[in-house]
Order: sequence, then structure tokens, then C-alpha cells
Amino acid sequence: MLIHDDIFSWKGWGGRLGLGSGKCRLRIYDLKKSNTKSLTHLRPIIVLVSDIPESNMSVRSCTSHIATLAAKEFNIDPNRMLWIEYYPENKYGVDDVHVIPEKFDAVEFTWHKDKAIQPKWRTLKPPLLDEIRKLING
Repeated sequence: MLIHDDIFSWKGWGGRLGLGSGKCRLRIYDLKKSNTKSLTHLRPIIVLVSDIPESNMSVRSCTSHIATLAAKEFNIDPNRMLWIEYYPENKYGVDDVHVIPEKFDAVEFTWHKDKAIQPKWRTLKPPLLDEIRKLING
């Protein structure tokens, strides 16, 4: 069940200059609140983040910072969370003849106290990818 879908803003490390500050789309799904009875999930909280055009920073460049802030703000146990970066299909060139396909990357963090560090990305593949697509397409 989708429990949050909004623009998430974060402050960076640049003080008044706002360096590292940005925004992203943040969706949080809680599989425990699903209407269907299914398996018990080791990671029932799925956080899906994606870039938005009006942000100065990309999700990928700030993923540890965003994960740390989101876990704290939404009271998410990092050990029960699956963090996914979503990049929609992008067309470019004359008449949009070139296509960069959509991509879903799972990000694993090492958690030191309450901070996400050392992100490691892996491309999601079926069957987990298929389940995530079903989830976001409703």
C-alpha cells in the first residue's frame, strides 16, 4: 500500500549557499498494509526515489544523505527497507529517435549508527522487478 507520495526536499552541506540541497520524488510503500494476505516480507517498506527536473542535485549523487533523512523523518527501520532509485525512460535527439530505457536500481547501504553510508547499486531484475512494477502501477 502506498503510504507517501510527494516531493521530498533536503538541505545539503553548503550552509547559506545551499550546496548539495535538492528535491526528489519520494514514494513509500508498506507491504504490511496490503489488503491481500501474502508472504511475510523481510523488507516490507519499499522506498522509491526519482529525480525531478527542478532539483539542482541528482538522487544518485545524494542517495546516502536522502536515505538517512527519509529513514529518520518517516521512522523507518533501515534493516526493513528496500531503497530503489527509479529512472524513467528518456528520449532524446531529433524526433526522439534515441531512447534510454527505464531503470530500477536497488541500493544497499552500510548503516553506521543512524547514517546510510557506502551505497552499492544493483540493477533490479525479474522477478523482483516485476513485483515493483506491479506495485507502482497500482
